[in-house]
Amino acid sequence: MIVVAGEALIDLVATSPGDRLSPLSPRLGGGPYNTAVALGRLGARTAFCSRVSTDGFGEALVDGLHAAGVDTSLVQRGPEPTTLAVATIGPDGAAGYGFYVSDTADRLFELPPELPSVVKALAFGTCSLILEPGASAYEALLRRESGRGVFTLLDPNIRAGLIPDPAAYRARFRSWLPYVSLLKLSEEDAAWLGGDVEGWLAAGPEAVVLTRGAAGLTAWTRSGEEISVPGEPVEVVDTIGAGDTVNAALLRVVAGRGPLSAAEWSDALRYAARAAALTCTKAGAQPPHAAELSPTPPLP
Repeated sequence: MIVVAGEALIDLVATSPGDRLSPLSPRLGGGPYNTAVALGRLGARTAFCSRVSTDGFGEALVDGLHAAGVDTSLVQRGPEPTTLAVATIGPDGAAGYGFYVSDTADRLFELPPELPSVVKALAFGTCSLILEPGASAYEALLRRESGRGVFTLLDPNIRAGLIPDPAAYRARFRSWLPYVSLLKLSEEDAAWLGGDVEGWLAAGPEAVVLTRGAAGLTAWTRSGEEISVPGEPVEVVDTIGAGDTVNAALLRVVAGRGPLSAAEWSDALRYAARAAALTCTKAGAQPPHAAELSPTPPLP
């Protein structure tokens, strides 16, 4: 089983991009939530670990997990409102976000008991690692489960507007790296964090994967290999959820396996590029199902 830990929220997306007063359409979202849904759709046994509101949006988020076949037994519930993210879509389909996070349910996540022995991988990222008090609970979960030998993926998915002290966050990010098996970032995230791939690898991760938008993906491994694949050309509607789909595709292939060869990394990156490209052809975070991707790698 793969567990994804982090926030679930509602993306409010303009129905008429470019119109500042366009009606907003609610979409299920949140980086970790999208990753869990993508994993479920890709056929991996998946559970979501978070705190989700009992309001109407929260019920819709839980319904979305069930529809994707995601286990919700690790989901905590609370009466606080659901976090809202207002998405602004640029001319190239890229999304920017403004957040409404005051006193929302996901911020009150508490450290759960030790995860079941069947858990082979655990993924973290985005707002859940910024907003306290939940951020410290997620960090404790990362450290504890990594110490038990669970494969971990970190996607910082930087939301700079939520980070009051960038220097403190960068230091905290570096403190996580000894507990991270696979670090995945966008080019923008890497630049914001200092762009030190060699230093990040030396701190702990087995590999660093960088997404480069339409240009594709690159992986660097601790053994010194650098593997790049091109992006899949598609007509982009928006990029919401594309990076989260990369997380899911990589976890589906890499989690539970030993070190990958360069050829295996190339296959994994191509699979992730195809999955992310399909996500970009749909409005909102709509990861593909396994049947839409061919060939589909076997589960480890």
